[in-house]
Amino acid sequence: MTLTIALPKGRIADETLAFFKKIHGESFAFENRKLILEKAGFRFLLVRSQDVPTYVTRGAAEIGICGKDALLEQNAPVTELLDLKIGRCKAVLAMKKGERLDLSKTRVRVATKMVNITKRFFAQKAMAVEIIKLYGSIELAPLVGLADAIVDIVETGKTMEENGLEAIETIFESSARLFANRDSFIERKADILALRSAIAQAI
Repeated sequence: MTLTIALPKGRIADETLAFFKKIHGESFAFENRKLILEKAGFRFLLVRSQDVPTYVTRGAAEIGICGKDALLEQNAPVTELLDLKIGRCKAVLAMKKGERLDLSKTRVRVATKMVNITKRFFAQKAMAVEIIKLYGSIELAPLVGLADAIVDIVETGKTMEENGLEAIETIFESSARLFANRDSFIERKADILALRSAIAQAI
C-alpha cells in the first residue's frame, strides 16, 4: 500500500529525496514540472512549504516534511516523528541597528509573515502588538517607517545585516521535521515507523 508524502518545493525536497536514494540505492527525482512522483511504494507530492501541514492534517498525505516554523505558525495537529537536521534556520525579532524594544510604548508595530508566532511571542512578553502582514521583502518595513521591528526567518542573517538591521532576540531555532497525520499514524503505524527508522539511519 502506497504511502503519500508531501514535500516542500526547493532544497528540502531535494535533500529529502537524497535520503530515499541512500535508502533504496536508486535515484528519486520529479520529472520536468510534474508535481507527483510515484516510486518504490511512495507517492511524493510537491507543494509550497506553508501548504505541507494542510495536506497532511486534511489527509491528502499521510506524511509531511517541512520546517518547524510552518508547523508552529499553523499550530498543526500532527504527530512529529523526526528532526531531519536539514533546512536549519531561526526565527528572530529584528530592528534597525542600535535600536531596542521600547517597553514604555503602548503598542509595537511588527511586520512579519508569521502572524501567529509573532502574536504568541509578544503575548508571552505581555506587550500589545500591531501586526502588519507582509509576504516578502520584510526587511524593508523598519527602514521606511512601516514598522518598528520585524519577525522573520533567517539562515545566515546576511540580508538583514546588509539592510541595516540586526537580530535582537532569537524566538526559536528551526529545521525540517518529518511528521504524520494523526489518524494515519494509528492506522499505518508499522509502515510509518519503518520509514522513520530508515530515514534516521540515512541521516
